This record gives sequence, C-alpha cells and structure tokens, in this order.
Amino acid sequence: MVIEAQHRNGTAAEDASSVVGWDVGGAHLKACLLRGGLVADVAEWACPLWQGLDQLDRALDQAAARWPALAGSRHAITMTGEMVDHFENREDGVCRIAARMALRLGAAARIFAGDAGWCSAGQVPARWPQIASANWLATAMQVAGSIDEGVLVDIGSTTTDLIAFKRGRVCGSSRSDAQRLASGELVYHGVVRTPLCAIAPRIELRGIACNVMNEWFATSADVYRLTGELNPAHDLHPSADGAAKDLPATRQRLARMVGLDARDASPADWLANARAWRAAQLDDIGGQLQRVCSAHRIPATAPLVSAGCGDFLVDALAAASGRPCLHFGRQVARLSPEAPAATADWAQVCAPSVAVAVLLAMEPR
Repeated sequence: MVIEAQHRNGTAAEDASSVVGWDVGGAHLKACLLRGGLVADVAEWACPLWQGLDQLDRALDQAAARWPALAGSRHAITMTGEMVDHFENREDGVCRIAARMALRLGAAARIFAGDAGWCSAGQVPARWPQIASANWLATAMQVAGSIDEGVLVDIGSTTTDLIAFKRGRVCGSSRSDAQRLASGELVYHGVVRTPLCAIAPRIELRGIACNVMNEWFATSADVYRLTGELNPAHDLHPSADGAAKDLPATRQRLARMVGLDARDASPADWLANARAWRAAQLDDIGGQLQRVCSAHRIPATAPLVSAGCGDFLVDALAAASGRPCLHFGRQVARLSPEAPAATADWAQVCAPSVAVAVLLAMEPR
C-alpha cells in the first residue's frame, strides 16, 4: 500500500487534521489535500479508466509522488468511473474502484454515499447505488452550505451538472445518472471529450448551414483550443485522430465535420466555425439550465456557481441570463494562506474532490 510503504521508509506523516479528497472519474483522477480544514493543494492526473485499473494505480503513484507524507491522513473518496466499459456493470465498477482505493490508501478510507453518508470499503456492496456517480452531490452540498440559493453549474471535460439549491439544501430528489438525465440536471456536454457530432446536427461555415458528419472526427477540445479558451493543462487526452493539437491540425479536424479540408477555408473562417459550435453547445446547456431553474423556482436574481474546466462557459451563461456568477474555487473553497498561487483555479476544476475532503473533515473521527 502506497501510504504504509512511505511510512515504513521514514517519510514524515501529515498531522491528523489532514484529509485527502479523491474523485475517481472515467478519464481523470482529481485530488485535494486539506490541512486544518483549509485547501492546501489540488491536482489532476489523466486516468483513462476504460483501459483498466492499472491506470488508476498509475495516477495514484503520481499523487503519492506529489504528496509523499500522507501517512495518518484521512481519505474521502467519490467516483464516476464505474460507468466506463471496463466494468461488467455499475455495481461491479463501484465495488472494484472502492476496493482498489482501499488497498492503496488503507482500510480506513471512507467512501461518499451521498445522502446515506460515509461507508467503509467493506460496506460498499450494500450501498453501491448511493455511491455511484455521487460526486456532483458532494459539491452541491458544500455549495448549498455556503450560499443561500442558486444553481451549481459544473462544466467538465465530459459532462455538465446543473444543481439547484435553496436554504442549505440540494433541491429535488434526482440522485442517479438516469434520474438526472431525465430531469435535465445531468447534460452530457463537456469542453474536452464531447464528440462534435453530438452537439449539433447542422453547423454554419461561411454563412451556409451544413449537415454534420456523424463521425468521431473532432471533439469539443478542438473548438475551445481554437477559440483560445481551453487551458492546455486540461487538454489531457488524445485528439480524435491521434494527431497533433496545434492550430493547423485542429482546423483539419473541424473541417472533416463538414466534409472539407482545412485548406478549403481561411483560419478566420474556421475560427468563426468554432464559435458556431460554441454557440450551439451553450444553447443546449442554457436550455437545460432554464429547465432546472423553472422546475425549482430559482429566482432570476439568484447566482450561478461555476465549477469545472469549462467554467468560461458558465460566465457566458450567467451573462446571457443576467445572473451573477460566483467562482467555486475563489468564493466557496476555503484556501490555506500557504497554498500555491494556482490552487483556486485547480479547486475550481476539481471541485468534487475539494467537497468530499471538506465534508469528511466535518465528521467526527
């Protein structure tokens, strides 16, 4: 086990007030180090879990290298990675991820089970439905405890969560992915991995609307790489064609979506085309946001709380609706004065890992 091995080798342990929050996704492992109730550091590693649990081991090794003094820390775990097709079903995924995390972090690691609270690895088989894909609920609980009312909008690499909250509570009864897809609280749109053919059936190029090729020729990362909004630190996965991520290769992928090559239009045309894809994605997410606000009677003056690597789209949604926009990393997460300068931005991207750490820190030992 990573933590015990470091302890045997004489590495100094964190003090007992340290908590590490882990968010095990299908594409990334995100983690937050909390000391004395304050966010000391946050990080993210690529973890293509569909390729096997060895990818999780590799990401955990990177985390151990970053934070070598974790013996004695408490560990809070949430996940969405059970959805990848490496596992026979979601129950299998939850149980195997929890078992691997407990093996690496120690049997005292606690798994977030949503409204049911916390459980040990041994209790996971009985509580797996509450554990599966509950990371959004941890973030929403922390936000609801900090802000009177509004909507959490967490736009990540793959998905968007739209969670209304009022008076310290998360609104609505939807908890599973299936329920949240039905209610509009889960939208399978992200700013890195979403295939462009899933965003719109027609797109405009040089003033002409074209049918889109329903092929995995390009992803949303190509759009936001071209608009300059995607931070390269979050562009961690291979492009759709496995080619470079420079601007010429990015334009070529966009061109394939409408049966062209990059040389068939100017760089300015392809930038305008990328902005058309951006507008289409915003329109879809904005429609679902309005649906959630209406369902829970969220006032027009209530804020959006942004999170995720696609938070720049939340700013645009807020501006379009006339709502204020609050930043999870700067206005909800409580940062240590000694935290690195970029910690607020990483807390924004890795909000569920921050939230589970905070929620566990509030629990008695």
